[in-house]
Amino acid sequence: MIVVHVTHEAVEKVGGIGAVLAGLMTSDAYQQKVSRTIMLCPLFQTDRPVNQRLGESGKLTYSSLDSICPPPWAERFHPIERTYDVGIVYGTRDISEPCVGRTVSAEVLLVDVFHANKDRLNLFKGELYRKFAVPSDEFEKIWWYEEYVRLAEPGYEALKAIGVNGDQKQVVVLSHEYMGMPTVLKFILSGSPQTRTVFYAHEVASVRPIVEEIPGHDTVFYNIIRKASGTDVTLEKVFPSVLSNFKHPLVKAARYCDHVFAVGDHIASELEFLDPHFRTMEIDLVYNGIPAFNLSMDQKLHSQALLKEYSRNLFGFLPSWVFTHVARPVLSKGIWRDLGVLHHLEELLVEWGETAVYIMLGTLVGKRRGQDVRQMERVYGWPVVHERGYPDLCNGEKAVGDMFDAFNKGHQAVRVVFVNQWDWNRQVCGDRMPEGMTFADIRHGTDLEFGLSVYEPFGISQFEPLSFGALCVVSSVCGCMGLARQIAQKMRIDNNIIEADYLQLPETMSIQEILAMSIADRDKIESATNAQVARLIVDRLPRQSKTLDERIATGHQIAKLMSWDQVVINYFMPSLRRASGNENKNILNLLKLR
Repeated sequence: MIVVHVTHEAVEKVGGIGAVLAGLMTSDAYQQKVSRTIMLCPLFQTDRPVNQRLGESGKLTYSSLDSICPPPWAERFHPIERTYDVGIVYGTRDISEPCVGRTVSAEVLLVDVFHANKDRLNLFKGELYRKFAVPSDEFEKIWWYEEYVRLAEPGYEALKAIGVNGDQKQVVVLSHEYMGMPTVLKFILSGSPQTRTVFYAHEVASVRPIVEEIPGHDTVFYNIIRKASGTDVTLEKVFPSVLSNFKHPLVKAARYCDHVFAVGDHIASELEFLDPHFRTMEIDLVYNGIPAFNLSMDQKLHSQALLKEYSRNLFGFLPSWVFTHVARPVLSKGIWRDLGVLHHLEELLVEWGETAVYIMLGTLVGKRRGQDVRQMERVYGWPVVHERGYPDLCNGEKAVGDMFDAFNKGHQAVRVVFVNQWDWNRQVCGDRMPEGMTFADIRHGTDLEFGLSVYEPFGISQFEPLSFGALCVVSSVCGCMGLARQIAQKMRIDNNIIEADYLQLPETMSIQEILAMSIADRDKIESATNAQVARLIVDRLPRQSKTLDERIATGHQIAKLMSWDQVVINYFMPSLRRASGNENKNILNLLKLR
């Protein structure tokens, strides 16, 4: 079987999809069943040196940009480049998964679409509109839309040129999110009987901005889905603003695919709410995997001690507990909910004579220079104290900094710090961080990891410390929560994960009443849920070494069953086999409806 991944992370891992690709491809089960893996992507940068064209480990076979055009590749690619006025880069690169210590090689095909044959492109856009209701004229000035439409036809032809034609072997083309949909639609139009198409829904891009923007966030949105189930009420009817989202028509066009992979339970219901056609399609749950390591008690205690020492250097006291949240500080992460739980937790910890420090690690800017960090640290006490503007708070980080400052002014037993930096060591985080600390320490040493997001289709990061005995406190909309819940219930383990459910509303509420919920209404629900979560946390914190030892063992048990190897064996490969065997019935039926 040949598998084509159409993805924006073909050259390097920059986010969640890159982590998914690494987890899938380095799995033994994937390698045993997939004979060739090709990643297709637009070429994002033309000014990289030739030895970096395909990333750090890339090996070029062909690149018209660099005059590397050996036969027979020149004969195969030159006609495509002339026809579509594009450039092509082809070769291989290594895909590594450091968590399991595996590295594999995959083919990479990049298309330089900064130029395009506009006449051919417009013909293709016309086909997208007539056959699939994708209105390119409304969005072609948005480059994130335009580049993926430009990729489709030359990308399809280039794949054929390297032997991905579906004549000899089964071919499965995976559209990772909306970006791959124009290419997938081109494959559908080609009519190859041996090619199957899959929409890999890592999120529903039509939905995310709605959940983030409405005052009630997930509390409102998922209750509307519940009320709309089985009716003709759809996303567009309730939230017509979605029509201006350039990603929406491409996600909606996923109904023409042979199959859909959804990374979480809520993703499937979101798609069904988006378009009724998804209710009759094959939608398989293909959860994401998480790391699973054996960690000794000595390693745990060593990392804990380093985190506590850093906390003392920041706040002047050695805390009983260190809590963490490693994530980009964006609205969807629900960081104010973390602070809400901590507010309720302070009184409970005081009763135990305990204290806590909460560390938020993440940035919207990228890695700051070490010298800038030391300047901020020396002049005004970063990261406990922040100032607006680069190299400190910018790109939306100010809201988080303000929340943390207000929290610290009103609390004593629990203190919070926003480390708006990336990576975790003394060089990049300043002189108050203990020597020898690494990113592993913030994962190994934490007592609790927060993940109370309002929209969280992935859910990998929230569970990364699970294998190390940490309490994982996550919202019920977290993508991995469905799998974690199943495993924990089957194993009868209930001490490692706390699920926060912010979705509880009276069954009698109508859609109109739910939509009318105010921020004050939301705050009441969140406050009650936060108080419940705080009580669970204080009851489950491991105050004896025996309890911590058990928590490490049970956390590792759950994590092993949530690992990439297990996810690929139990979810991804069975779904891939089903997708590759499907007849094209969905497409034919839907095209008849148009």
